[in-house]
Amino acid sequence: MNSAVLLAAGTSGPSPLWYATRAGGTVSLVLLTATVALGIATAGRYAPVRLGRFEVSALHRNLSLLTLAFLGMHIVTAIADSYAHLTWPSAFVPFIASYRPLWVGLGAVALDLLLAVAITSAVRGRLGLRRWKAVHWLAYASWPVALFHAAGTGTDTRLGPQLVLYAGCLLTVVAAVWWRLVRAGAEAVRIRRWATAALVLVPVALVAFLAGGPLRPGWAHRAGGTAQAPAQSTSPAVPHQSPTPPQQSDQQAEHEGDDAE
Repeated sequence: MNSAVLLAAGTSGPSPLWYATRAGGTVSLVLLTATVALGIATAGRYAPVRLGRFEVSALHRNLSLLTLAFLGMHIVTAIADSYAHLTWPSAFVPFIASYRPLWVGLGAVALDLLLAVAITSAVRGRLGLRRWKAVHWLAYASWPVALFHAAGTGTDTRLGPQLVLYAGCLLTVVAAVWWRLVRAGAEAVRIRRWATAALVLVPVALVAFLAGGPLRPGWAHRAGGTAQAPAQSTSPAVPHQSPTPPQQSDQQAEHEGDDAE
């Protein structure tokens, strides 16, 4: 490699879209966690001393809209970033993406569930309370799907701060559900059974998945559908032809997976 290539490689940095995609996804997960926890509290008729219930409901609604806004940014920047070769259909149709199809597909499932909740909330008066509530339960189902999507797709899952963030999101929702079960009383037997099963299953499944998947070497290779490497050129290298550090990290992880397997 000549000095021009070394200089080009040294001056190339991560794409701003790469940072924006991961920042948008992380913020969306945090906001979705807060929305779900607040929704559970609202359903349990929680009302702080200095706030009225209508103010808690308004905060819940605004958090939902903010979640969709950051989720939109997450999707737009992911598609605009040419590294993963994602398309608009893959954002809405599950499991058709060429890059990590299962884990990107889970993100599409979570998005579809949240859009269903948002659309039905906009026409709540025409649907009726019972139908609206039935669809609104999908918001709770979207949260664990989004959590597994983040853990399986994110290239920074192995970082300590990211794992702490996942743990914080998990503990927040678990605490909210336990509080709601206590408030529900002994008469809500069916809800107690389903909620208790979910409280046990989701944390155990997430820990087992992290231990056997993203936290082990070679996950980028085993996740499937890795991004296409940029074509080699015989012309002198320029900064935009060099793979960015995130790309180098993924490529290195793929080689580690090949060696391990």
